[in-house]
Amino acid sequence: MESYSLLYSSSHRTGLLSGFQRLRSERRMCDVVLETGGTSFPCHRALLASSSDYFWALFGESTAERLAASISLPALTPEGLEAVLDFLYSGWLGLSLPTLPAVLEAARYLQVQTAVSICERFITDGLCASNCCCYANLAEGHALPNALAAANHTIAMEMGRLLQENREGLLELNIQSLMAVLDADDIPAVKEVELIKLALDWLDANGPLPLLRSNLLLSRLRFGLVATSDLTNLSHSHRAMATPLIRSQLTRALEYHGLGSAQPIRQSRQTSLRALPNRVLLVGGGASPDWPEQQVLTFDLTDRKFSSLTSGLPRRLRKQCVCSVGGFLFVIGGEEVRAGGEDGGKSVPVTTSNQVWRYDPRFECWEEAGSMLERRAQFACCVVEDVIYAIGGQHTRPETNTHTSVASVEFYDMAAGTWRRGAAMPRPLCGHASAVLDNGIYVSGGVPDDNGDIEGSDWGGNRGGNQDGNQESSREVLFWDLSSKVWEKRASMSIARFGHRMATVHGHIYALLGMYEPFCDIERYDSRADHWTRLRPLLIGSSSYGLATTPTGSLLLFGGRKWSEGQEVTVRSVLEYDTERDRWREICQLPRPLTGTECTLLPLPD
Repeated sequence: MESYSLLYSSSHRTGLLSGFQRLRSERRMCDVVLETGGTSFPCHRALLASSSDYFWALFGESTAERLAASISLPALTPEGLEAVLDFLYSGWLGLSLPTLPAVLEAARYLQVQTAVSICERFITDGLCASNCCCYANLAEGHALPNALAAANHTIAMEMGRLLQENREGLLELNIQSLMAVLDADDIPAVKEVELIKLALDWLDANGPLPLLRSNLLLSRLRFGLVATSDLTNLSHSHRAMATPLIRSQLTRALEYHGLGSAQPIRQSRQTSLRALPNRVLLVGGGASPDWPEQQVLTFDLTDRKFSSLTSGLPRRLRKQCVCSVGGFLFVIGGEEVRAGGEDGGKSVPVTTSNQVWRYDPRFECWEEAGSMLERRAQFACCVVEDVIYAIGGQHTRPETNTHTSVASVEFYDMAAGTWRRGAAMPRPLCGHASAVLDNGIYVSGGVPDDNGDIEGSDWGGNRGGNQDGNQESSREVLFWDLSSKVWEKRASMSIARFGHRMATVHGHIYALLGMYEPFCDIERYDSRADHWTRLRPLLIGSSSYGLATTPTGSLLLFGGRKWSEGQEVTVRSVLEYDTERDRWREICQLPRPLTGTECTLLPLPD
């Protein structure tokens, strides 16, 4: 058999369509006329049947229309039919917001799926606040799942603006879209009570609805985000709120508000903020390590912008710990700094605190939680399965200006609102760091007490890490399996560290910069191999910075202090460490120099 070549010409296909289009415009060789709305469109059966499943079936061998000279399509408009025919003859589909409904109707009716897909892409690409409600109804009516999901998402993101500028459009929204929007986990800048009012107004505008559908709609509202006084008023505001299902949800919301300290561990969808956990809170710290600010900064991981909470810290604290549990912020212990002197100057008498403050972002308020059993500063704090652990630290006696380190561990029983004793460490420790891995707690470094004794202790040579001035920081790593009552040794770090940080990312623990270290090395711990590995160092040493772990696994360092021309200065830099690529880079700058801040991730309303 002789070989041969098979070649393809794209210009032939284009020319073929151009030829048909020319014949159609000149009304030559047309063998069928399509009619709608008093307008006639001469066409070619062969092209229609090859491009549309509807016409393929219409012109089949056993149909009455296969030889008809004229076909009436009363369900379509002339504008819609003309646009689809232009597409079949040229490959170009003309769309605009006014013509889209008619074109989509014609494309759906005539089963031209390619034109339908183009319409769906047109909707998705052109979504904005002014058209999202209209497009959502169109997508729902024509079963366009991708466009519908995109339109519903746009409505949720633009809800604040829509409530002010296009409430009528929201009231005309189809029920499937409204339920999807009320299911959204992120609706920026809108209070839940406004969503409840919208749903009740929608029921008035579109009702009466069957009880089941009314309940399906209202059950997507989060009554736990509404203040008690408003809940009481809402329960009598509309007949739809009086159904057994909705009344039970209102009752559970009122019960949640009465839980007090147990609220963080009794979270549900009904009480969770409609916000993504993409905010880093920078709690405390200031331009000077001796004079911390009470303002709380927030950092948006998406747009990398800073803002401030409207409500600042109740106390001026330094060397405190922070964490988040169940959508609440906890600020624990630390040293309370007060202004002193008759002249009101910024003197800094300090007293170590055992107070715990809880911030509720739902109502932007602070309240005092159960106090720790001991006063602590420069201690470690971590969260395991919604339980807060406070580990070691030191407290200062202002009357004698002496510092006492502790080995004790305590944990917060949120159900009872009290702290309880845990397994004490082998010796008192302060300036250490902690991390959680495999439901166990790792503690590294710090300055131990001379009176303690643990066999095979591993010390570094970095003096000056504590205020007593006669002890050295440690390379030691301890592990506490929470199912046991003892602390065990693990492989020591390669560098003695004090005032450093640890973070868990992708199953590994990272130990980062501390104070009084001669190096800027980063280390990574593999718990299965019980081994530390040196990573790429930061080029410039830093201490007293804030550390946050992003959902993607990067580490962010906020501010801190570094040496410059023989003195320590506070910096504004925000550094990112890519744990996958072992790479550092500066991503932005703080609004002002900041040192001594503590960080945690927390969902916040816009």
